Amino acid sequence: MGKALAKLVLVVWVTALGLLLTGQSQAATSAPHDSVPVNARLVTAQDGVEPEAGTLTAGLHLKLAEGWKTYWKSPGEVGIPPKVTWEGSQNIRDVQFHWPAPIRFRAFGIENFGYKDEVVFPLTITLEDPGAPVDLKADVAVLVCSDVCVPVEFPLSLSLPQGSGRDQDSARLINAYMSRVPVPDNSSGIASESASLDAEAKTLTLSFTSDLPFDAPDVFPDMGRDTAFGAPDIRLGEDGRLLWVQFPILSLADTPPALSVTVTDTNRVAEFAPRTDAPPAAPPYQIATAGPSAGALVWILLLAVGGGLILNVMPCVLPVLSIKLSSAVKAHDRSPAQIRAGFLASAAGILAFMWLLAGITIAARSLGYSIGWGIQFQNPLFLAVMIVVLAVFAASLAGLFEITLPQSLNTRLAHVDEGRAPLVGDFLTGAFSAVLATPCSAPFLGTAVAFALTGRPVDILAIFTALGLGLAIPYLLVAAHPKLTAALPKPGRWMVGLKWVLAAALLATIGWLVWVMAGVAGDTVATATALAAAALVLVIWKGTALPPVLRWSAMALPLVAALAAPVAISGKGRAGLPEPAGEIPWVAFSRPEIARLVSRGEVVFVDVTADWCLTCKANKALVLERGEVLTALQSGKAIPMQADWTRPDDAIARFLEDNGRFGIPFNIVYGPSAPEGIALPEILSTSAVLEALQQAAPDGSTPLASGS
Repeated sequence: MGKALAKLVLVVWVTALGLLLTGQSQAATSAPHDSVPVNARLVTAQDGVEPEAGTLTAGLHLKLAEGWKTYWKSPGEVGIPPKVTWEGSQNIRDVQFHWPAPIRFRAFGIENFGYKDEVVFPLTITLEDPGAPVDLKADVAVLVCSDVCVPVEFPLSLSLPQGSGRDQDSARLINAYMSRVPVPDNSSGIASESASLDAEAKTLTLSFTSDLPFDAPDVFPDMGRDTAFGAPDIRLGEDGRLLWVQFPILSLADTPPALSVTVTDTNRVAEFAPRTDAPPAAPPYQIATAGPSAGALVWILLLAVGGGLILNVMPCVLPVLSIKLSSAVKAHDRSPAQIRAGFLASAAGILAFMWLLAGITIAARSLGYSIGWGIQFQNPLFLAVMIVVLAVFAASLAGLFEITLPQSLNTRLAHVDEGRAPLVGDFLTGAFSAVLATPCSAPFLGTAVAFALTGRPVDILAIFTALGLGLAIPYLLVAAHPKLTAALPKPGRWMVGLKWVLAAALLATIGWLVWVMAGVAGDTVATATALAAAALVLVIWKGTALPPVLRWSAMALPLVAALAAPVAISGKGRAGLPEPAGEIPWVAFSRPEIARLVSRGEVVFVDVTADWCLTCKANKALVLERGEVLTALQSGKAIPMQADWTRPDDAIARFLEDNGRFGIPFNIVYGPSAPEGIALPEILSTSAVLEALQQAAPDGSTPLASGS
């Protein structure tokens, strides 16, 4: 009897202890919220509120399903940070929400800061009545994203009675993430050196030093919800102890809060609040300095030669063709040696322009500017120079006057070699043909230019040289076989008619350039430049009877007016870009809107175009505004979005660069089945567009109107 009673007492004691332990374990963890993308719970390091205790250590624990992510306090261009409210809680005076250092990830082609797999947000809870029981009632709202973004809202509750003891598992979990929460002036050995925010250039430049060499550093700036940053350019110097980073600013709040910067490096994390009025620090060398393999470089060079060659038959051929035919006509009466020299001079002009572009590109990149193929056509002063030069050239072809060198120079050249014509005109012919070909982006060209603009200076020089050689191949062929010019008919009256045809082609080119200038700088600037160019032609034509001083003065006035108009008038009364128009219901480009639309299950067709891009115009006329593609873009099941790059636009330039492109046209399709986008070739085809729309659609069906 005594043994049975002893066993009963032991069983009751063990059961009570088990219930007590179970109750304590439950007290340290809330009932979870469990859904497909996220499992969430509140955890505390304490099992109860100890006497006189004024604070509690807790955490919001999120477990994310595979492929899902959530956001940091500064989420990036698209995203919403977690938000927690504590209405209904008992014995709570304040809850401090801590943010562990995030990771960088891309969603819908956009840089974001946040977390994947699992995260604990540590909480420091200050009690209203120290030592008294606590009821925590949290209303949590988080945005979680994978191929789509889903806002999730749920309540969590946790009650802690008076008592003692610790939940060691929860304490370890909270402490692990608390160690990733940066604190100012910590002992990481990292120090902030300088910070510079350039609102005009839309860049944030930072530099840091470290006692130990940096291993895998990353930097996360925070200037509030309304300021977003793009992918950083991160470089190391001084044997890895200097960290330099520059962020493109995608959007800047009107009155942003003070800058806060979190720096991570493997197991180190630090936070700084630097002032942003220092001059920008010069960048050290790039982290990744290794060049491409010899085989890869040879392949890219071959692509560049092919891209340059194809430029000869691109839509830009109209303005270039008249110059090339003019060269061939002039070569008819020359000797084989003169023909060879003239066409080699034209090829040299092409290469000289490409080398000039390479030099400008290398210099601009070293200064941190964004570079793109054909962006000189966004500059109104460049357009004015081209309009004036081509106007004079067209008038000369039409026979209004002849452009000759000064008599003294002609005499001197004749004494040097009476049988050799001056090659300056041939050289400039080649240079002009290269200039006018650059608005086009040919197959292979985009790959080569992207490789060049992300490579070393030697890569840029080599690839632009290969592009020039490809573009110069027709000239080099004639130089190698001068008898090819014999295929032209013998000189006669037909040459007069041809010159008028070529002059008309150049006049059409001038009209196109004036139209481009109107889009870039406004109608007033374009009209003023065109009138000044016409006045210059008139003075050259009718001013031969004037004394030299008056003639040169009369020529200088319209020339100065033509070149000064873009500088003096540009920007005054300049309207914003017109809304996209035409048969396709275009919406204006907005990179954050792409992510929002795709997260709702929409398919988005992005078209990066410009008035000066002739290939873009050909794509629209031949593919986008015809047949099944037009039906698809009008159906409402695919949203057409247009990015007009006629004028400089940093957001569009960064969008191109992030997609490895530096020229246009560029078309890409986003959708639930293609959140990172399906890039299309420069020359569009109906099948390529429809296939991309089908692949991006959520159910794999082509987004056409019903019945189409």
